[in-house]
Amino acid sequence: MDYNLENKLDNISDSKCDKEIISNIVETANENKVIFVRLQFVDILGIPKNIVIPVNRLEEALDEGMPFDGSSIAGYATIEESDKIAVPDPRSFMILPECIEKRKTAKINCDIYEPNGKRFIGDTKYVLEKIVDKAREMGFIYNTGPECEFFLFKKEGENSTIIPNDSAGYFDLSHRDLAEGIRADISIALDSLGITTYTSHHEVSDGQHEINFRYADALTTADRIITLKYVAKVIAKIHNLHASFMPKPLFGHNGSGMHTHISLFKGDGYNAFYNPDGDNQLSDVAKWFISGLLKYIKEITCILNPTVNSYKRLVPGYEAPTYISWAYRNRSALIRIPTCRDNSTRCELRSPDLSGNPYLQFALILAAGLKGIEEKELPPDPIEKNIYSMSLQEIKKSNIGQLPESLGHALSFTKNSMLLKDTLGKHILDNFLHVKYKEWDEYRTQITKWETDYYLPVL
Repeated sequence: MDYNLENKLDNISDSKCDKEIISNIVETANENKVIFVRLQFVDILGIPKNIVIPVNRLEEALDEGMPFDGSSIAGYATIEESDKIAVPDPRSFMILPECIEKRKTAKINCDIYEPNGKRFIGDTKYVLEKIVDKAREMGFIYNTGPECEFFLFKKEGENSTIIPNDSAGYFDLSHRDLAEGIRADISIALDSLGITTYTSHHEVSDGQHEINFRYADALTTADRIITLKYVAKVIAKIHNLHASFMPKPLFGHNGSGMHTHISLFKGDGYNAFYNPDGDNQLSDVAKWFISGLLKYIKEITCILNPTVNSYKRLVPGYEAPTYISWAYRNRSALIRIPTCRDNSTRCELRSPDLSGNPYLQFALILAAGLKGIEEKELPPDPIEKNIYSMSLQEIKKSNIGQLPESLGHALSFTKNSMLLKDTLGKHILDNFLHVKYKEWDEYRTQITKWETDYYLPVL
């Protein structure tokens, strides 16, 4: 958001009408010579969609919303009930930097409504808003901080390849890291949009990178993830590269995840996960939350890891979790508790990836954690030993479960989950299952080159 505009909005009292807010946004757009405005939202899979309007229609859109046909948007509606209204959220107004848009363009996030004025139940942002409201009613503010990993691949003409842009390694500071300037360009662009980069560095695999921003409330963070993915792709294209958030694009290399740091704060600003007198200074709330995540992780995995390719990442040997456990130091665990305490106390869920819809991902993480708080069940003992070095007998004796091994396996836990039915609602759950079962069926009936190379010569 434009900072001058942000100050204007903050200074408007609740008693004043929305006309003043609209006037300030339109004034800011005109002062900055904006030509076009992108009215942005996402489909059920988290793919950004937008309606582009000339700036002279901005006031109309802010005042009345913008009607559109949702029949061709994944998870939205049938042809018979396709009319929807995109209602801009004034506080999300941003003027895009020139490195992103050559023509002076702004963007604003939209909530989706029915023509009768009711919120559209297929709006995935609405799902997150509702569970955040539930947390607030329980006395908690829900914060998330993701670690966003991605690959930069070379292009041949207009076509993308899977050739990494460099051969640097983890945290490398050398001539091999050819993307330091690209990461800097992404960070500068994000900063111009009010998103301050926390850290950025080269990751383990060739051509793999990570950019993080400071934690925030989950709705803000989900918005920022959508923006980060868009900005990274645009900046990469300027450098004749392709930015990919595919979880596992390269065989034999680490995949890209979205390790998510989670905390609950009370209204007084006190971290609800912290107890100076608790075991390892964790509160019962933190332990109940962890217990809920562990208990319901199989049911929510197909949202956290929603593609066929996601499960190529969740295999032993590549620093991604496969077992359902938690720990303080052990990085082979699904949930890790970073060493910081006091208001920095948090848990890190290591399984999600960036191929998903962040609004649904954060919603179900919270739903599982709140369920654990309601049930008040303590988690099993933390597993500090490297699980990958344990025998199957040791794993079984320790009652360590395993994450689903494929999209089809994950869907089998999701389809009958009451947690998902209650959190997502029938419309989103049914549409998601329809799309993902179709994806799984298409994948499992394919004949791959590996199969013909392996079996044809001997069978």
